[in-house]
Amino acid sequence: MKARIIQAFIEETRYNGIKFTMDELAKRLGISKRTLYENFSSKVDILDAIIDSTLNKFDYQTRQIIDNTDWTLAEKIKKTIAVLPKYNEFYDLRILEQLKRSYPEQWERVNREFNQWDDIKELLEEGIRTGIVKDINIDLLIRVIIETSNITLDKHFFLVHSIAVTESVETIVDVLLTGILTEKKDECPNS
Repeated sequence: MKARIIQAFIEETRYNGIKFTMDELAKRLGISKRTLYENFSSKVDILDAIIDSTLNKFDYQTRQIIDNTDWTLAEKIKKTIAVLPKYNEFYDLRILEQLKRSYPEQWERVNREFNQWDDIKELLEEGIRTGIVKDINIDLLIRVIIETSNITLDKHFFLVHSIAVTESVETIVDVLLTGILTEKKDECPNS
């Protein structure tokens, strides 16, 4: 039942943002408010469950990548950057702004995690030490990766341009790691 409630909560946010009542959520689910409150004591309780699940899954997926002995360091970097949070459909710029205004504790937690990627930093530092990553300012590199990855939070952009988020993440990682020039880059005529 809890998973069903969480999914209904996420669906409700698509239409109303976080500005809906527990009554409206119960109606969407076709259950009584009592049943809803037997599972979650408040909207904050549901938000915390979504955030906990997201962060735990994100950490788990990242750890699985880092601990995989079959992948090269380059593959680990690529796969770690591409990890999408669980409930990716929940997180978008509009919801984050509403969290910031109405649920500052939850926003702070999400914001901190979305802007602090210690695991990727360690992988990149190892990449610099081993020579597979250019020796550039690591803090700037992390910031570029984070800001570029956070583009996926702009759901409106993806809707307008008919781009799937998973497809965009793959493109973002490819551009970050290999750039935008083709192999014919040296064949471009000078203007």
